[in-house]
Formats: sequence, structure tokens, C-alpha cells
Amino acid sequence: MAVIECVPNVSEGRRLDRIAAMGDALAHVQGLQLLDVSSDPAHNRSVFTFAGAGSAIETAVMALFERAVEDIDLRTHRGEHPRLGAVDVVPLVPIADVTMADCVALAKTIGKAIAARFGVPVYLYEEASTSAARKHLEDIRRGGFEGLQAKMSQAAWVPDFGPAIPHPTAGATVVGARRALVAYNINLATDRIDIARDVARRVRHSSGGLPHVKALGIRLPERGLVQVSMNLTDYEVTPIEQVFDAVVREAAKHGVRVAESELVGLIPAAALAHTTPASIGLKGFTSAQILENRLKDWHRHLRDGRERSRTCAFSGTGYSARRQAFPRCATCCPAARRASAG
Repeated sequence: MAVIECVPNVSEGRRLDRIAAMGDALAHVQGLQLLDVSSDPAHNRSVFTFAGAGSAIETAVMALFERAVEDIDLRTHRGEHPRLGAVDVVPLVPIADVTMADCVALAKTIGKAIAARFGVPVYLYEEASTSAARKHLEDIRRGGFEGLQAKMSQAAWVPDFGPAIPHPTAGATVVGARRALVAYNINLATDRIDIARDVARRVRHSSGGLPHVKALGIRLPERGLVQVSMNLTDYEVTPIEQVFDAVVREAAKHGVRVAESELVGLIPAAALAHTTPASIGLKGFTSAQILENRLKDWHRHLRDGRERSRTCAFSGTGYSARRQAFPRCATCCPAARRASAG
């Protein structure tokens, strides 16, 4: 069975009814499994994780765009996380019986369809990129939504698909294919953003830090903390425990301790092979946060002929991994049973 994981990041993390509507649209796509939803009000961002064959992935992405373009207006959007689109980025990850080349081809098909249907400019990134200068997400997103019109006026930044001007409310989006990564945040017990930014600078690869680590310093004003928000793009080369130790060490130079860490979305089992959740600051971690466990659960139900109901994806209570109550269904999304972290 061919399985592709898709992990769209959407620029909405506060209006729970809008997030639930997007999740519900995904949960009704035939042949798709919605594995996880993680939202953050400080980032004002939600990460949806779902899996299926290519046709189901394409249908789901279009359903998500339909809701997001209608519900999100970036002219009034505010949040700590950088963004250039209502649906900011759509990565495709090969999981089973599918190649990276298959995901690249699907990324191009989806990007073309997004531009044609919604008038949203699309950039291809990572393995699907058409230019070395536009391979990395942070380069494409630099300047954010507010700087997008000026950026797109340059010949080097004409999009791969769609108009050479931003969508007035939805901006642009980035679609591509990549390996599985770990989205991992470490919260520091201080409200000083300069410390978080310094720690992020020292650990991220682009500043001479750890290989395959991307990092930003972000405020968490509702908690009186700051955060080192990271993507670990090759956890085999730079293990998550090494990243945690580096952040602890750099924060200690400022006299600051780590409060806790959290995952955004799901983590591959291999990323935890040589450590434990407690050793890297994860609180309330459960096995439902491991990607392979969610996929096995889905496959088991399919084999039993009892594919989960698509009618109640957000009718229960619970929350996949962040800081507020979120309506979710424990039947469709077992990860909803946990209360906070990811």
C-alpha cells in the first residue's frame, strides 16, 4: 500500500472553530487518515498531519486550501512564527511503497492545481525545487507576507505556478517533497527574547551550529517564557538528544534553565532510538505521538474492515499537543487523548 505523509502548516492557531473546520474537511476525504493536529496560539499556526495515497493527498490539500483561503486573511494575521501564506507550506514525505521522485511529481501536480483553482502563487522547495536559490523554505519565506509583493517583482522570485503577485489575503504557498523531520521546540524559563535568539543562533546550522538544525527564538507571551523553535532535518546525523543538550548548555551560559520541550506533530520512532522522552524534556509524551504507531493503528483498522468514521473527527475533547483545550475525537485521532505537548 503506497503511503505518503503530508504535513501542511496553516497560519491559524487561535480560532478553534476555523481549525476544527479545516480538520473536519480533511477527515472526510476518502482513503485519507488524519493523524494529528497541533496548534499554537502564540505562533498563530496549526500543523495538520495526514497520510494516504497520492490521489487522497491531492484531494485533501485542495480541501484544506478551500477552507484556509476563505477563513484566513493575512492582512490582519499576527503571530510569532514567520509566514508568507494562509497555507504556508505543504511538504510531502514518502513513507511506504513510494519514492521521493513520486512525491516530487505529486508536489508539482498539487502546486499547479492550487495556483489554477485558488489564484495563489506556488513555490516548489526541497527535492521539488527548480532552483538552488529556492531550495530551502527559510529563503523562500524570508520577508514574510508583508514583503512578498516587492520580492515577487524580482525576476528571481517569479513563482513556479500561478500569478507573479501575491493573493491579496492568502499570500503565496510553498509545496515540496522532503525526508521526515522532527519539529521540536524547547521552552526557556525566561521572558527574554534576546536569550532565545542567541541560543537559536548558536545551535542552528546556518550560523555555524549543529548540522541539519534550523532554529528561531520566539516569544510565548501568554506563558511568560521564550522558545527555541527548531526543525531537525536529519535526526540521524544530529540526534534530538544532542540538540537538547546543546540548548541546555547555551541557555546555562545566560543563567537560564530549560522549562520543558515539546513536539509539533508526530515523531519517527528512530528519532527516539537512543534516548527517552523525559531525557529531552518532553512532558506528557505518549506512544500516540510516534508516527509509526499512528500508521499501524490506521492499517489495523483497515485490515479489520473498520475504517474510522469520517463524521466525528472533531466532536470530542482533548488536544494533540499544545496549550489550550481543542475539540478532537479520540476515535478518529487517538493522539487527542493526551493533553499537552507538540
